[in-house]
Amino acid sequence: MDGGFGRFGSGQAVRRIEDAPLLRGEGSFSDDLSHPGQTHMIFLRSPYAHARIVSIDTGAAKAMPGVLAVLTGADLEAAGLGRLGIELPFKRPDGSPLAAPPRPVLAVGEANFAGEAVVAVVGETLEAARDGAEAVVVDYEELPAVTSAAAAAAPGAPQVWPAATGNVVAQTQYGDRAVADAAFAAAAHVVTLDIVNQRLAPVSMEPRVMVASYDAATDRIAVTMSTQTPSSTRDQICTEVLNLPAEKMRVLVGDVGGGFGMKTGAYPEDAVVAYASRQLGRPVKWAATRMEDFLSATHGRDTDSQVAMALDTNGKVTGLRVRTLANMGAYTRPAGVAIQLLIGPWVSTSIYDIRTIDFEFTAILSHTAPTSPYRGAGRPEAIHIIERLMDTAARKMGIDQAELRRRNMIDPALMPYTNAMGQTYDSGKFAQVLDQGLKLADWGGFAAREAASKAAGKLRGRGIASFLEWTGANVFEERVTVAVKGSGEIEIYATTQQMGQGIATSYAQLAVDVFGVPLEKIRIVLGDTDRGTGFGSAGSRSLFTAGSAVKVASDKTVATAKDLAAEALEAAAIDLEYVAGAFRVAGTDRQIGLFDLAAKQPEQRIYIDSTSSVGGPTWPNGTHVCEVEIDPDTGEIEIASYASVNDAGRVVNPLIVEGQLAGGAAQGLGQAMYEAVVYDPESGQPLSASFMDYALPRADMIGGYVTELDQSIPCVTNPLGVKGVGELGTIGATPALVNAVADALARNGRAKAADTLQMPLTPPRVWALLQG
Repeated sequence: MDGGFGRFGSGQAVRRIEDAPLLRGEGSFSDDLSHPGQTHMIFLRSPYAHARIVSIDTGAAKAMPGVLAVLTGADLEAAGLGRLGIELPFKRPDGSPLAAPPRPVLAVGEANFAGEAVVAVVGETLEAARDGAEAVVVDYEELPAVTSAAAAAAPGAPQVWPAATGNVVAQTQYGDRAVADAAFAAAAHVVTLDIVNQRLAPVSMEPRVMVASYDAATDRIAVTMSTQTPSSTRDQICTEVLNLPAEKMRVLVGDVGGGFGMKTGAYPEDAVVAYASRQLGRPVKWAATRMEDFLSATHGRDTDSQVAMALDTNGKVTGLRVRTLANMGAYTRPAGVAIQLLIGPWVSTSIYDIRTIDFEFTAILSHTAPTSPYRGAGRPEAIHIIERLMDTAARKMGIDQAELRRRNMIDPALMPYTNAMGQTYDSGKFAQVLDQGLKLADWGGFAAREAASKAAGKLRGRGIASFLEWTGANVFEERVTVAVKGSGEIEIYATTQQMGQGIATSYAQLAVDVFGVPLEKIRIVLGDTDRGTGFGSAGSRSLFTAGSAVKVASDKTVATAKDLAAEALEAAAIDLEYVAGAFRVAGTDRQIGLFDLAAKQPEQRIYIDSTSSVGGPTWPNGTHVCEVEIDPDTGEIEIASYASVNDAGRVVNPLIVEGQLAGGAAQGLGQAMYEAVVYDPESGQPLSASFMDYALPRADMIGGYVTELDQSIPCVTNPLGVKGVGELGTIGATPALVNAVADALARNGRAKAADTLQMPLTPPRVWALLQG
C-alpha cells in the first residue's frame, strides 16, 4: 500500500520533522509572539514564606508613566474572580472530606510561600511594568512557617490553612494491616529503610509564557501559551476563575520548550493575564524569569517514607509496608494529590508478585511552592522504594541482586495480572528483559572491573533497577480529524501537544502507514482548542492514545475515500485496491489518485472527524544497570557505565524512543546525584532559586551509555501495540544509580552507610559516609 514510502512509516528511525524549523530559527514559541498594542505584566511576589498582608499601597505605582493597571488579590475578588479549587474523593484520617485551600490568583490576606504572586502590574512596556512593581509598597507581618512534611505534621506546627488541621490534606490506606503484621511477624528476614525523594525543580528550557488578546467584537480571549494541556488550562481559567463559558477563550500552543509535567493545568498567573487583557481590551504578555519559575512553578517529588519488606528463607517477598508523608506545598493541585495518594501506590509492587501490602500515604501542607506532576509523577518515588528494598534485602541475605529479583518476578503465564492495588498489567515478560539487561551490562564481568577500579584507587559498585510504570493518565479517548486536500496534502489534527518529544513525527509515520504517500505530504497540526479539545499530553499517553486515534481516523478516511472513488470510477468498492495514494480497479489500469479524488469533492477535500478509545493503560518496563566509581578521597562519583533494556512494546520510531529514554535517564540521574530544591527550615526562604544553587545533570556525566529495545511483547490494549515511554528512563535511572553507590559503600565496609544513603549523592555527603 505504501508505494515504497515504507521507509518513512512506523518502525523506521525517521528524523524528526519538527527539527528543521527549529534549527533554522523558525520556531514558534510563545515569547516570540508580539501583538500590535501589546502590553506587559510583571508580578510582585512575597519575600516571606508566611506573612499577613497588612496593607498594599498602589498609589505611586498607578501614577507612574506607562503603568496601565495595578491589580491586587482583593481587587480581583471584588471583581468577582474565583479561586482555583480542588475536588477529589480522598478523605482525611478521621473520615472527613479532603481539606485543601482554594487558591486565589493573587494572594489575599496572607502570603503562604516565598514567591507567591501578590500584585500584578501592567505597563505599556516591560520596563514600565517593572518600575511600577518596584513602586508598590506592601506591608507584611511575618508569621511562623514550616517547610518540610515531617515538620508540618508534627504536633504544634504552624498551620497553613485552618480547615486542614494538623496540616493534613488527605490520607489513603491500602491493603490489610493485620494480614501484613502477621506476615512481618512470621518473616525470616525483614529489611527497613527511611527514604527521601527530595523536592525537584522541573527546569524546562523555556519558562512559562502567556500572551492574551481580547477581541471585543466576539467577546473572546485568544491565548497563546506554553502548555502541555491547552483544553484543561482553558477550562480552569474560564470556569474556576473568570466565570466565563469555556468557548469564550481560545488557547493556541506553538512550540513548547519542554514541559516535564510542570506545564499541565492553569497557573494563577495565567488567569490574571487573561483577565487583564479582557479588562484593558489590549494584548497582555507575561514571560516568567528563570527565578520566577524556580520560586513559583510547581515542583516535583518531596516525599518522606518509612518502608519495610518481609521475606521468607528463599527470598520470596511476603509483605510490603510503606508509610509516606507527601509535601503538597501551600496549595494543592488535583494532580499533585492524586499522584502521591493513588498513582504512585498503583506501581508500588512493580513487576513483583507481592500479594500482601500495608500502605499509608498522607498529603501534607507546608509553606512552600506547590508540588504537582514532574516526569514520572509518583512512579519514580514508588520504584525507588521497592528497588532500594530489593538491593538491601539481597545484600543482607547474601543473594545476587538480580537473582533475588528473578525469584519474585510475575510469571508471564499469569498475564493479565492484577496487582495488590487492583491494577491489571496486560503484558510483560520481566525475566526476559532482566536477562537481556544483565547481558548488555556484562553482569558476569563485574569482578574484573571492580579489581581494575581498586587498582586505580577507586571504589566500584553496581546497581540494578528492574521495574515497570503505568502510563495514560487513565484518559483513553481521543478525537482526531483528517482532511485530505485537493491541493495535495493530508492535514491531521490531534488534541495532544508537542513539547520537544517528537510526537508529530510519530503521528506522520503512522499516517504514512495507512495512506502510502510521502512523509512530506502529511501535515500534523496540534495546539488549537477551537479545532479540538482533549486531555493533552501528560503521563506518557500521547502515542498510544492519540497515535492509535490517528490510525483509526486514517483507516476511516481511506474507507470513505474508497466509496467516493467507486463512484468516480463507476466501479464497485469491493473491486478497488488502494496502493501508493491511488485507488485502482483491480486488474485494470483505471485509477484515481487520492488527492485528485479530494479535488473533485464539493469542498475540495475528504474530511473525517473521528473519536476512538484504547482499552486501558500501558505498562512499559525495563532493566537498568548502572556501575559507578567513587574517589574515596573526595566522595566524587563517576558513572562508569549505564546499560538499559526496555520493553516499550511496538516501536514507531526507534530514534525518538531511544532519545526519550536517554533524556529520561539523564533526569533520573540528575535527581540521584545533583538536584534538590532546598528551603531554609527557619525562615522558609528558598536557598536554590537559580542555577548558582541548583545543579543540573550534564551531557558528560556518563562514561558509557547503551540501550536496547525489546519489541517482542506488544501491548494488547491498543491497536498499535505500543507502550508509553516518555518517563521510563527517569524512573529506572534514579534507583539504579543509588543502588550502585550503596553497593560500592557496602563492598568497602560501609554497609550501614549503604542503608542510610539519601539523595542527592553529592561528593561531601558520600565522603562523609565513607569516613563513617
